[in-house]
Amino acid sequence: MIHIENFSKKFGERTAVDNLSLTIAKGEIFGLLGPNGAGKTTTIRVLTMLTRPTAGKIVIDGCEASYQEQHIKSVIGVVPQHFNLDSDLTPWENLELHGRLHHMVPQVRNQRIEELLKFVELEDRAHEMVQKFSGGMKRRLMIARALLHQPKVLFLDEPTVGLDPQVRRRLWDLIRHLKNEGLTVLLTTHYIEEAENLCQRVAIMEKGKLIAMDTPIALCQRLGSYAVDWTDEEGTKTKFFADRNEASAFAATLVTTTTLRQTNLEDAFVELTGRKVAG
Repeated sequence: MIHIENFSKKFGERTAVDNLSLTIAKGEIFGLLGPNGAGKTTTIRVLTMLTRPTAGKIVIDGCEASYQEQHIKSVIGVVPQHFNLDSDLTPWENLELHGRLHHMVPQVRNQRIEELLKFVELEDRAHEMVQKFSGGMKRRLMIARALLHQPKVLFLDEPTVGLDPQVRRRLWDLIRHLKNEGLTVLLTTHYIEEAENLCQRVAIMEKGKLIAMDTPIALCQRLGSYAVDWTDEEGTKTKFFADRNEASAFAATLVTTTTLRQTNLEDAFVELTGRKVAG
């Protein structure tokens, strides 16, 4: 559904994305991870036709961006990181405006608005001003807006940033439901747990380059399935093991308090980039 080949983006002398190549399958939830400045948002901006690549080839839904930009815009939905709803309008009016911009006929548009407000659990708030909504409600409305014209690909740039854990998990359920309907989803996130729970595959970027791409489980297994954490005078340390018995035997040799646990995606991220994810 998305094919990126040797894509680069420069801003003057600075290279934001450096020779990125990857393919995302139809119906896949794919995560793009990386520290601040890694090139994630620049990649999303290019894929959503907000800026042009410096080099490379981008194909979405079988159409090459260089020649069929208008068609690509018609088959993608975008939920940006920052709220960009019209707060002086109601949810219904925000969605109606979006539908008109996509030239949806009134009957189809109205039916779709009703369906989506119910889907994101805002049907009882359809005619209230958006300025009164919480962050979670606004984010759900932005997802509804992105889905209104029935896109084939949905781009989510930090979809749950700033939301409390309960609201975040409700949005996870919405995203999983979209996958079950065959929608292709590309998301960027600073929440490693989010990528682990939602994504079939993730790509990790660092300073504009792709440094790893695989399933979350496979990335963890590269380190070892088990980890031992302990603290000494230099701070917290972690050692990885393929076998639980080996991990347990090592922990028994330490004189300080230890924690034996399963390896997670954040471990893989830190080992690959040398940094924790920063919001």
